[in-house]
Amino acid sequence: MSENEVILRGNKVTLRDIKIEDVEKIYYWRYVADDREHLKWNAPYYPIEEKSIEKFIEEEYRLHLDTAKTDQVRSKLAIIVGNKLIGTVGWYWVDQNTNWLNNGIVIFDSDYWSGGYGTEAFQMWTNYLFENMDIVRVGISTWSGNERMIGLAKKVGMVEEGRIRNARIVEGKYFDSVKMGVLREEWIGSNR
Repeated sequence: MSENEVILRGNKVTLRDIKIEDVEKIYYWRYVADDREHLKWNAPYYPIEEKSIEKFIEEEYRLHLDTAKTDQVRSKLAIIVGNKLIGTVGWYWVDQNTNWLNNGIVIFDSDYWSGGYGTEAFQMWTNYLFENMDIVRVGISTWSGNERMIGLAKKVGMVEEGRIRNARIVEGKYFDSVKMGVLREEWIGSNR
């Protein structure tokens, strides 16, 4: 383990830096696997561009691979159970001027859905963000048909803060865009 490596251990999952072999597995889950159920829930209103593995690495994961060698706060980590990559957690700025970011999670392997793995990973990830960044809030943005993500956000203490009606189209039907979040003082006050 290098001195800058990020490894967060929970009871069920470990969150750690993304390695090149993880990116190859993420590519498999996105483009090759028979079980790609996760694509129906993780922002299915954005089309997925077919990419070669080389282009996928350079455009989507080079930054994460390079950041893993530094002491910078990570913007994405791998979710590991045993020695198996089952998903990722990540964040992006909504508005850096006001210290507002959204975080997210995707569990690729549906065999690990409904087993508490996502809940633990999402709590650990949100905690990592509050502990390592000068942020006021952490939120999510999803669509109203993604009841699992909405339930997960509630479970870790987020509340619905906004709903934009008929803002997302999934399989030809309109859904609301749902915004949820938790403030630093709420997160710390809950002893998560």
